[in-house]
Amino acid sequence: MVTSTALPRLVLAAPASGSGKTTVATGLMAALTARGLRVSPHKVGPDYIDPGYHALATGRTGRNLDAYLCGPELIAPLFLHGARGCDLALVEGVMGLFDGAAGEGELASTAQVAKVLGAPVVLVVDASAQSRSVAALVHGFVTWDPEVRIGGVILNKVASDRHEALLREALESVGVPVLGVLRRAAPVEVPSRHLGLVPVAERGALAVEAVAAMGARVAAGCDLEAVLALARSAAPVPGAAWDAAEAVGGGPREASSGGGRPGSRPVVALAGGPAFTFSYAEHAELLAAAGADVVPFDPLRDEGLPEGTAGLVLGGGFPEVYAAELSANEPLRKAVGELARGGGPVAAECAGLLYLCRELDGLPMCDVLDATARMSERLTLGYRDAVALTDSPLAAAGTRVRGHEFHRTVVEPGAGESPAWGFRGEGRRLEGFVRRGAHASFLHTHWASAPGAAHRFVERCRTS
Repeated sequence: MVTSTALPRLVLAAPASGSGKTTVATGLMAALTARGLRVSPHKVGPDYIDPGYHALATGRTGRNLDAYLCGPELIAPLFLHGARGCDLALVEGVMGLFDGAAGEGELASTAQVAKVLGAPVVLVVDASAQSRSVAALVHGFVTWDPEVRIGGVILNKVASDRHEALLREALESVGVPVLGVLRRAAPVEVPSRHLGLVPVAERGALAVEAVAAMGARVAAGCDLEAVLALARSAAPVPGAAWDAAEAVGGGPREASSGGGRPGSRPVVALAGGPAFTFSYAEHAELLAAAGADVVPFDPLRDEGLPEGTAGLVLGGGFPEVYAAELSANEPLRKAVGELARGGGPVAAECAGLLYLCRELDGLPMCDVLDATARMSERLTLGYRDAVALTDSPLAAAGTRVRGHEFHRTVVEPGAGESPAWGFRGEGRRLEGFVRRGAHASFLHTHWASAPGAAHRFVERCRTS
């Protein structure tokens, strides 16, 4: 039986990065939420930071749609999962509309996601340095791929009434309606640093104020009724929503040995707080579906792991920014070290890898790995095709995964560490470490594409 779901939806895209997608997408989410609509926020690509602002704007979890990490076949199911119970879904694109994974055609592009979802596209155009030429630009994007339906344009950084009139006149010949005009103004204060915007968790009330300002600006400059009409023109999304219990094989399994009494659920501690903000929501959902009690904690404030912790997940973030505070929390560093050295399962990505090192920028860390870490000027960025080289709590040797690297740090290992991954197509570059029960790597992966990782991790928690 073929199922489908009627769900109004739009993709917010742009000709290039820096056009104002995040401001417009977040502002539109906030403006429509303020009208009483339940808005489901989504982000194309591996970005962890923008979804935090989306969540603040809508009051719902921001979720990623990444066709490279998860495969195109999971885009619609994950989208429908995130949008359960919502009136409308908005998807912020990545880079330029047709930009995707390098050398992979349209794979992981905003255009591909829009086509998979059958979603109309609103093109956000930086019009600050053009007038009549905007018509040629938009015409090119409209005609480049006939399967991508560009249903409207929002003009950003418009200088004056005269400038707006010239832009509107030019676009009449293209036949694409102007859904909004945002005037050139002082940008909404959303500070950046070496890996992009500063995450919501680090900014507190300032982030709330920034999102409110974006919402007010978009509400004043856009025809929200026309935006909603375009979203409602989308046909139903075919297929069923993704389900974590189905993904791990039918639901939680009961403990048979280790991890406490039969039927108990092992505790998996999940790092959060300002230093560990990078985590896909589906990871916690998969761990819970596999039979774990997932308990968040903040390594900046908590001096111990949650009671009964059997396993530990350390996601990405900015430990280099908080290195002094993390190092000063000696009781927690000791607890993490004891868990890992005792064989307890630990899954650490990027920031988690740095935290497990002997030291970071000269400051003591958890000393789980015989390695030191330091900040670097060099940015390592890109999708990776990887093969597990060592059995670990996440994967058996030989398991193939797809992931993403994004960091400005370097790790210098000691002798004898077992590598976690080999990167295919890169001269078999080795990356990451497996030591006892710890799997630590710069590679970010999305477990929805390999739910066996969550199941394997929880089973190790039961038996370790």
